[in-house]
Amino acid sequence: MTHNAWNYPSTAGHTAGSDLAGFKVEALDGGIGKVDQHTEDVDAACLVVDTGPWIFGKEVMIPAGAVTRVDTAEEKVHVGLTKDQIKGAPEFHRHDHLTDTGYRDTLSAYYWPRA
Repeated sequence: MTHNAWNYPSTAGHTAGSDLAGFKVEALDGGIGKVDQHTEDVDAACLVVDTGPWIFGKEVMIPAGAVTRVDTAEEKVHVGLTKDQIKGAPEFHRHDHLTDTGYRDTLSAYYWPRA
């Protein structure tokens, strides 16, 4: 079965219509920043995360399929990726990549390479 990178997993606890902006983002090995914006578009859902000083103020796009848990009480989004995976992701440019399907394909291949 192919991983659905661009939709929130049903087990993650994300409720459609909930605003995740400002939520802290937790990688497998610690915090990586805050959600700047997110989308819920079918087959194109993602988080744009401001990493702050962690990787020099870089913004990264994380596919919604990486979300493992949304904790609304703690205002945290947990992702099944490491800090190094996120840090090494293909560079994100807000004005170029928000709707670029080629960039999304590149991210999918980076985070979930085919065996």
